[in-house]
This record gives sequence, structure tokens and C-alpha cells, in this order.
Amino acid sequence: MNRYVQYMYSYPHKTAYRPLQNVSLIDYMENLAGEGHSLYLHLPFCESKCGYCNLFSVAGCGRDCIDAYLDALVRQLEQYREILPKSTVFENFTIGGGTPLLLDPGQLQRTLQTVRAYMPLRKDCDIIIETAPKQTDGKKARMLKELGVTRVSMGIQSFQEEELAWLGRQHDGRRAQAAAELLTGMGFGCVNFDFIYGLPGQTPESLLRSLEKAVSYLPDELFLYPLYIKHGVRLEKDGKGAELDSDHTYRLYRQGAAYLKGQGYVQISMRRFVKRKNVHGTGREFQECGFTGALSLGCGGRSYLGRLHACTPYRTARQGALEEIQEFCRREEFLSVTNGILLSDEEIKRRYVIKHLLIGPGISRAAYGRSFGAEVTEDFPIFRTWIQLGWLEEIGEECLDCGIRGENSSVREGDRDRQGYNEQDWGSRVSMDGGEEHSGGNKGGYIGLTEEGLGLSDYLGPQLISEEVRKRMLEWERDNGQENSFL
Repeated sequence: MNRYVQYMYSYPHKTAYRPLQNVSLIDYMENLAGEGHSLYLHLPFCESKCGYCNLFSVAGCGRDCIDAYLDALVRQLEQYREILPKSTVFENFTIGGGTPLLLDPGQLQRTLQTVRAYMPLRKDCDIIIETAPKQTDGKKARMLKELGVTRVSMGIQSFQEEELAWLGRQHDGRRAQAAAELLTGMGFGCVNFDFIYGLPGQTPESLLRSLEKAVSYLPDELFLYPLYIKHGVRLEKDGKGAELDSDHTYRLYRQGAAYLKGQGYVQISMRRFVKRKNVHGTGREFQECGFTGALSLGCGGRSYLGRLHACTPYRTARQGALEEIQEFCRREEFLSVTNGILLSDEEIKRRYVIKHLLIGPGISRAAYGRSFGAEVTEDFPIFRTWIQLGWLEEIGEECLDCGIRGENSSVREGDRDRQGYNEQDWGSRVSMDGGEEHSGGNKGGYIGLTEEGLGLSDYLGPQLISEEVRKRMLEWERDNGQENSFL
């Protein structure tokens, strides 16, 4: 069994998007009415590309290029502000990349103040930013704190020198330790560290040394990511693109997960581990990917507006991404949507199932029934097989107080609203037809991943992709010389 088929961080994947004609944001902005929505700004700039990275980002852009990008952002914000519903309130604002802290202090300040000036952020809005050890210093950290940033996520990946060198990271272990100590000592509401496992030659001992060092700084969250080497990344070009050893990677995952849970971290998904005292109110993983409405700024990020998913054309090579950035900087009109996908009822249903299944506590049978008028195992009979195999389990409502995954998890009924997955809200948003809610004869409780199932998320999730989306993804792969890269 290949346990690592594809990371299902969003559905449908951007490779399923296509050029669109005669589509305007104006017609979909009502999906942002009211509260509970997400705002995302993509800053696609890095000092250098990591060896495994195939994200929409470029290295080597100077100050003038970044300033031109921020100038275009102002024009985009001006136009978006005019068409936003008057009731819109964003409850979280994420700045991702790229490496956002590559910006100098003046550019960072300008960025945050500009977005605040144009967008209706909730008074106590969660403001989240990504960083890397090399770009994290005291001056920038203090500025982020002063500007109201509440969560900082830092990609450390390893504290081991040989592993960092193999990955092509621009920091060493000592710099990573200094940055970790700095961030956890600043008083941010949440500090997250990312780590990668599955490197050739990585041992359980070397992974645990990194995690032990990470835990010593008392971060609020840790993410463990398996190594994926996609077509076109530097590790492949350098001849290091060997296929992931599924068994070896899975053993590392099990040992890393067991260690973190033993240190008081609650496993929320295959990748996310949250310190028990901070579980409540932290928000669901992937909330920015569309549990409610999401509006993206800049280029390279995705907007989720009901049926419409919109994004800059997916570019993995530097030249293609740079051309998109340059086009964004020249652009004067930002309301026309030229690339994306319009979801059918079937795709809305699949997105709901995929996004809920991969995060504890899983799929609420009652909420699914209200949204789609059916029992989830009738629509997805494969779930019955997975239950028999021990990958899924049926969880009663009374068990939620005990945790998402038995004794190792904790999401209470009363915390659901704060975590961004209010069932009533989902029912009204997902059904899309304005019709009467249906119970579908649903049973109560949840269907969620077992402990074994959590570790198989990258194997189980891709099996739920529709034939139409799969076809689109394969077409994109063939057109871009990346056959068998995703599926």
C-alpha cells in the first residue's frame, strides 16, 4: 500500500481549475455576507526556493518588485471594498507565502495597516503570519506583536544539520533554535512549528531529537508533514527525487505522533498536534480553505465563494510564477475571474465530506443529513468498507466530551461554534438551494478516522476525488509533464 498518494489540503485541487469567461466576483460576493469568514493574503516572495517546494512563489525579487506588488494590492483592495456586503466581517486574516517576513519592516507595516484600512476585520480578529528561521529576528517579531498578530507559524522542518542541508533550507540548527526561543517568548496567542519526516536516511532517533528540542520551547502547535518531492522541484533536479519510502515514512510518523501525544499534544488531524490547554478555540485546521467564505488577496491564493473557487493559474516553475506576479502588478481591474472552477452539487458534497473527514471529530451525520438530505454512508458506501477495515469509526455524541480520538483528543460540543464549524451555518451554506433543510433519516453521532485511519489520510482522501476532477487533474499533469505526480 502506498500511504502517501496526495496531500488533500483543499478540494478540488488547483490543477482542476480552468480558464473562465464572463465570471465576475460581483455575482458571488454575497457568500461573504455576515460573520465567520476568512481573509488571505499571498506574498509569493522567498530568498530561495527550498528543495521540496512546488508552491506558487519566486526567489530573487528585490524591493522594487515587492513594492510594485503592494501597490497593486491597494488597487485590488479598493475594488474589493466597493463590492463587499455591508455586513461582512472577517474573523481571521492569514498572510502566507512564500516567506512573508522576507519583507522589510516598512513593507510589513504597510501591508498590515493597508489591509486593516480597507477590509472589515473583527475587532478581535485572529491575524496569522508565516515565517522561516532565517527571516525571524527581534525587530520584526516585536513589530508583528505591536501590529496585532496573534499566531505565528514557522517552518523549521528539522534541527539536524545534515537534514536541513539535504532539504536545501537556508538556516542551520542554531538559527532555528534562536528563532524558536524568540517567538515562544514574545507572548503571541499561538506559535506553531512545522517539521518534515520521511527524508532518506532520517531515523526515528534523529526525528525525535528534533521534536524533543521543539517541545522544549513549549510551542502551542506542531505540524508533522511527510516529505513529498513533486515534479520540477530542486530535489528532483539535483537527482534527489527518489520516491517516498512509504513504510519507512509511516514508521517515522507513528513514532513522532506517539511522542507528541505523550507530551500532552492532542492530535487533530494527520498533521496537526495542539497543546491540550489550547485546543478549545484554536479553530479547525484548513478553516482558511473554505469552511465558510474566504477571500484571497494578491495572486497565488484561492478565494472560496460558494460554488466559485478562483485562483491565479497554477504555476510551479519560476518563470511562470514570475509572469503571473508581473501581470498582477500591471493589472488595473480585479473583479473579473479568469481562472477557477464552478462546483456542481456533487462536488460541493464531496468537498464537504473530504474536508470534514480528515479533521476530528469527522462528519456529523445530522449535519450531513440537513445539508444533503441523505445518510452519508448511503452516498459514500466506501465508508462501510473503511469501518470494517478499522480506518473509520462511528462516534456517539456522548463521546465527544471524551475527545476526538478517544483519550488523546478534546473537542466539546460547546466549542464547535468557536472552532468554525457550526452545523447550522454549514447546513445553510452548503445546501446552496435555499430550500428546506432535510434530516435524510440520519442517525446521530459522527463518522471519524480511527488512529490508524489518521495515518492513512493521504491514502484515503484521494479515493474520494470525483471522476471529473480526477480527469481534470490528470489532464493538467500530462500538459505540464507531471504524469503520476498527484494520482
